[in-house]
Amino acid sequence: MAAASIPASPQPFKLILGSSSVARKHILTEMGLEFEVMTADIDEKSIRRENPDELVTVLAEAKADAIMSRLNIADYQKEGDRPTLLITSDIVVVHEGIIREKPTTKEEARQFLKGYSGSHVSTVGSVVVTNLTTGKRLGSLDKAEVYFHDIPDEVIENLVGLIYSTVVY
Repeated sequence: MAAASIPASPQPFKLILGSSSVARKHILTEMGLEFEVMTADIDEKSIRRENPDELVTVLAEAKADAIMSRLNIADYQKEGDRPTLLITSDIVVVHEGIIREKPTTKEEARQFLKGYSGSHVSTVGSVVVTNLTTGKRLGSLDKAEVYFHDIPDEVIENLVGLIYSTVVY
């Protein structure tokens, strides 16, 4: 006799992922969450801060603001509807005191990876969750230290090829 499957209970909220990141979509999918994707389409390079904590926070908030500006918020505040949560985020790497964002070319990616070889970096990420139903917004920072062994050139080339063939960030 086959085991009976228990139907999944409906998600208690609607979810909008404010990102085109393949990795972020994968995480939510693996968690079994239903979500829609909206991108912020902001000029991230026009938003600058010297402090990486401030930079990732302000970028995640700017992404939320940009997406919200395109929505009719009243549609998300109807009585009886499930709350809608908008998730936006940003992450940077800090290497030798310099903030590094996503490389824009294969050569830049190659140089970043060569610089990390035998060294370490810090990652600083922020996540901002905006409840479109109530207007409340909460954010959080996460930091990690990543230590690298020497990275052979062949591995660097393979990584650069992988990054630019799948765009995993």
